[in-house]
Amino acid sequence: MTVIKKGFQMSGNFGFTPDDGDSDDSAKGQPNFDALFQQFAHFGISPQTLFSAGSGNGPLISLETLRETARKFLASHPEEFVGTNESAQIKEAIDIANIWMDEATFFPATSQTLQPAWSRRDWLDASLSGWQKLVEPLAEGMATALSKVITDSGAAMGGQFSLPDGIESPEMLQGIGSLLRSFMGSMIATQLGQSIGLLATSVTGSHDVAIPLYTKIDTHLIPQNIAAWGEGLDIPEREIRIFLALREAAAARLFTHTPWLSDYIYQAFAAYGSGIRVDLESVQRQAETAVNSGELDINNPESISAAISQGLFTPEQSAEQDRALAKLEMILALIEGWIDHVVTTTAGERIPSLPALTETLRRRRAASSPTQQLFATLLGLEVTPRLTRECTNFWAEVFVLRSVEGRDSRWEDPAFLPTAADLADVEKFLESTTVPDDLSGLL
Repeated sequence: MTVIKKGFQMSGNFGFTPDDGDSDDSAKGQPNFDALFQQFAHFGISPQTLFSAGSGNGPLISLETLRETARKFLASHPEEFVGTNESAQIKEAIDIANIWMDEATFFPATSQTLQPAWSRRDWLDASLSGWQKLVEPLAEGMATALSKVITDSGAAMGGQFSLPDGIESPEMLQGIGSLLRSFMGSMIATQLGQSIGLLATSVTGSHDVAIPLYTKIDTHLIPQNIAAWGEGLDIPEREIRIFLALREAAAARLFTHTPWLSDYIYQAFAAYGSGIRVDLESVQRQAETAVNSGELDINNPESISAAISQGLFTPEQSAEQDRALAKLEMILALIEGWIDHVVTTTAGERIPSLPALTETLRRRRAASSPTQQLFATLLGLEVTPRLTRECTNFWAEVFVLRSVEGRDSRWEDPAFLPTAADLADVEKFLESTTVPDDLSGLL
C-alpha cells in the first residue's frame, strides 16, 4: 500500500511534527517566543489580537465560520436554479437505480426523499455539520499542540523568560495558550470552508465524496454538476444520470446499513490529530533555509502563503499517525471499491456506455476526485488509484466466492474487512474470518 503525503498546509506555518518521545524541551535552550509571535505577525496577528479573540467554550471549528466562508466561495461561481424538469429527470434516474440495485446488493433501499435534486447550495448547507464533526479532532490536536509549546516551555523555565512586546507578565503569556486554541480553530475553519465551497462546485451527489456525513441518509443528485461532469463526453445525458444515480444509491445503502462506519473514520482523524506536535525550532530552520534560497520572502504575504500551500513546512509523520493514515486510506478504498463493483454488477448490459463512463470516472479520480482534493488538503493523504482497483477486485472475488449476501455481510463489523496485505489472497482471508455455521467441531 502506498500512502502519498504532501503535508497539511495549515499546519506547516507553525511547525507541526510528531512527538519523538523527548519531553526535555529545556535542554534545547530558551524558547524564542519573539520568533513565535513573528510567525503570527506574518498573518497580521499580534499578542493583543489573541487576547481580544476570546477562547470560547464550543467546538474549535465554528459552524458559522464554515458556512460563511463556504458560501462566500460558492457565491463567486455561477449557480443554476433547480427547475421542475431537472427534478423530474433526477427522480427518474434515482428510481431506476434503486430498482436495478435491489438485485445487486443485500442492503435494501433507503427511504425516498422528497427532494432528489439538490443545488450546490443545498449540498453545502446539508454537509457542513458532518464536515465540522469530522475535522474537529484535527483542530483540537493542532490547537492543543500549539498551546502546549507555550505552557510547557514557560513552566520548564519557572516563568523566567524574556517577554515579547505587548506581554506584561509571565501569567499573561501562560494565558495565551487557550487563546491560541480559538485562533487555530478559526484558521482551520476558514480553510475547510474554502475546501467545502470548492467541492460544492464539482460533487455530483450527496455521497460523491464517499464518506458518511449525514445523520439522515438519502439519495440526492446535483443537476448542474452532473451536466459539467458530462461535458465533452459523447454519451447520452440520461445514461450519465443513471450511472451517477447508481453510485449515489449504492453509497446511500452502504452508509445506512453500516452505522459504525462514521465513528470508524472519525476515530482515524482523532488518532492522527492526537499525534500533532509543534516544533518552533523546525519552523525557524525551514524558514531560514527558504529565505536564504530566495524561496520565501518574509516581507511578502503572498510569498508566505504560496510557500505554505506548496508544503514548504512539511512535517514528518509519527508511527501512530502513519497507522491512522493507512487505516483511513484502506477504509476509503474499500468504500470506493465496493461502490465501483456494485455499480458495474448492477449496470451490466443495461447501460451501453458503461465502459466509457467507468473509464472517465477512473481518470478523473486519479487526477482530482472530490475525496482526493479534500483529504490531500487536510491530511496530505491520497488514496492511490491502485489500492482502489485492488479493493474493487477484492469485492468482485468475494462476490464470486460468497454471493451477494456473503459479500455485503463483510460490512457488519470492521473485523471482517481486509487489510492491504489480505488483498493478495482473498480466499485465505475469507476462511480466516468466517465463523462456521456448525461449531460442534470446535468443542
